[in-house]
Amino acid sequence: MWMRLSAILALVFSLTGLAQAQDIVRLGNLKFAHYGTISYMKEIAGKYNLKIDERVFAKGADIYPAMAADLVDIAASGGDGAVAARGNGVKLLVVAGFADGGARILARPDLKISSLAQVKGMKVATVRGGIQDLLLLAELDKHGLTWSERPGKDVQLLYFGNYADLSQALASKYVDVICQSEPQSTQAISAGWGIELLKPYDTEVGVPVRPLVMTEKMYTEKRDVALRVLKLFVDATIAFRSDPALAEKYVRESVFKGQLSSEDFRDAMNNARYTFDMPPGHMDKTTELMVKHGLGKMANPPKEADWVKLDLLKEAKASLGVN
Repeated sequence: MWMRLSAILALVFSLTGLAQAQDIVRLGNLKFAHYGTISYMKEIAGKYNLKIDERVFAKGADIYPAMAADLVDIAASGGDGAVAARGNGVKLLVVAGFADGGARILARPDLKISSLAQVKGMKVATVRGGIQDLLLLAELDKHGLTWSERPGKDVQLLYFGNYADLSQALASKYVDVICQSEPQSTQAISAGWGIELLKPYDTEVGVPVRPLVMTEKMYTEKRDVALRVLKLFVDATIAFRSDPALAEKYVRESVFKGQLSSEDFRDAMNNARYTFDMPPGHMDKTTELMVKHGLGKMANPPKEADWVKLDLLKEAKASLGVN
């Protein structure tokens, strides 16, 4: 009897030890359709002896104070938020790109305009600290329009604290034009609140690539954990890219809790793409245009060579047979 009890206790302690052996990685994320692979990482993290502790923030700019306070290890957000954080002393690194696209500029249907050149004299809005901010300013600049948060320029800029309020401002006709993310922009179109003026990818920014960022502390002090995180990321991305039905089901049911229709998910993902890579020069171009348009108020605008580190991604892709 005692031998049997000892065996049972040994098994319990063994299983407890295995559970404790999982390395906990604290993830900062956002609630967007094209961020689905990042959320999905927590579902398959056990394969890599990891546990992902996900915290969803209202906007990308909110994540970086948490990273600076050592409350978040890895994060997904727009490129401009990452640039601003690094430029103001947050010790983070870009270790991959996880999605591209995912933005639209919408106008109120009753205005009957078809070009951004027609928005002179209107109220134009977005969320501060998201890549939509930079995309919007780059488009206004391209169309020769001036802007200010006060009246007196060609357009008056208004900033909102989250993406739901941004869509509601368009629906209530409080603003005339918005630069919005996915799937919120698709949902606004479906609801009849807005029409698409353009996808803002024809400026120097190009199609925006969202960076997956990691603290320098994890990258340098927990190299094995960091590599397993990148393998997990690549694995999750492979899963979504190879099985669109899985991607749709997970994002609609687990991320949006049934509040996103199948049609809206598919329309949103026609304007975005799950990816692995960060194109050379993309973060430098993002930084350059942020400086040009006065975004981020950076003490030291970062140079790509100093903080874009793709060696772990390369190793992770090779280990999983991805070119």
